[in-house]
Amino acid sequence: MNVQGAHQPVMLGEALEALAVRPDGCYLDATFGRGGHSRAILARLGANGRVVALDRDPEAVAAGIALAKVDPRFSIAHRPFSELGQALDAWGLAAVDGVLFDFGVSSPQLDTPERGMSFRLDAPLDMRMDPTRGEPVRVWLATAERDAIKEVIKQYGEERFAHAIAKAIVAARTRAPIVSTRQLAEIVAKAVPRREPGQHPATRTFQALRIFVNRELEEIERALPQAVARLAPRGRLVAISFHSLEDRIVKRFMRAQCEPPPLPPGVAIREDERPEPAMRWVVKRLSPAEAECAQNPRARSAVLRAVEKR
Repeated sequence: MNVQGAHQPVMLGEALEALAVRPDGCYLDATFGRGGHSRAILARLGANGRVVALDRDPEAVAAGIALAKVDPRFSIAHRPFSELGQALDAWGLAAVDGVLFDFGVSSPQLDTPERGMSFRLDAPLDMRMDPTRGEPVRVWLATAERDAIKEVIKQYGEERFAHAIAKAIVAARTRAPIVSTRQLAEIVAKAVPRREPGQHPATRTFQALRIFVNRELEEIERALPQAVARLAPRGRLVAISFHSLEDRIVKRFMRAQCEPPPLPPGVAIREDERPEPAMRWVVKRLSPAEAECAQNPRARSAVLRAVEKR
């Protein structure tokens, strides 16, 4: 999540330290957002350093193009990060010295009504990070089976009232199409029997539908192996997650990369002859400082993890 107060992402200093930016290095910012990470990396680079970036949000890419016009060390492509291998090929880069992921939705996406991602702002129910690809979530909600809606809300929102919410959505759409964020938020609020203190009852449902329509978890699963494959020796992979579903994927992937490769069944080998793991831990788990959370409450759920290629 490019959570930006004054355009500064969450855990910016910690991410830069984990990347161990070298002045002449080449780094991939896989989630450009509004460029907070890219600009901070560029500030640490010399004349021969380089930052390349990806984003699937056209508005983010426009901000990146503006940056590229004033800094020749920077380039951006309009691609999801699951296509990072293709993007690096297009730039003629066989390897990079670091890859940074800042997962989830950005503050500009949440705070722009037209994106239809927030229950706090009434707008057309869309939720796509890239409005040029796919269909708005309202199109899927109009025809999806109740059980399919329930599974999405349960799996991606970890919502215990998923059945009641799905039932309410299907009932409501028979009376009128569900086309706005406010409509959906009100339907969910009425369907949820108990509310968590300090949390809007539609929070988990909106998260679930956004993750689903953008295939966010699948994108992460596809991108992480590509990132490791394209790291130079001693290159670092840094990932910032904002909810348990993202972090679970990152943690399991990094843990597997930091363990020795499994031996074929029946093969005996001395411990000192075992192959080394592909990666080593740099940061197993790091949360934001309390001061940052106090200044930016959206930062509270962030988790940073980092590994280095041997």
